[in-house]
Amino acid sequence: MGQILSDVTDILNYQDNQKNTKNSRKQILQDIANDEMEKQNLVKKVLATQRAKYGATGMSNTGITEEKVLARLKTETEKPYDDKKRANMTKLKNTKAEKVNLLSSLLRRFEKLVQ
Repeated sequence: MGQILSDVTDILNYQDNQKNTKNSRKQILQDIANDEMEKQNLVKKVLATQRAKYGATGMSNTGITEEKVLARLKTETEKPYDDKKRANMTKLKNTKAEKVNLLSSLLRRFEKLVQ
């Protein structure tokens, strides 16, 4: 009876762990989506501000220097968000529910009984 109770408890705990893991993954994916939207908005703001400043100083839209400067600004603005995304992806990969292996559990208990 104790064996059955233990196995049922293991299965129920595994189901709870699966639910928690699923919720954690959803939250991480939502964080990634929110960060991506925030990054895009920030990059658009920074680029628009810089274009306005360059336009006010008389710089043309076709200059190579302007493109390089804007690319650098975009890269600098995106960097913290890219780092966050990498960290979230690592969390996502590491979020797993521990599987219950009833066969190995039974074999261990059987070995204890035999010894």
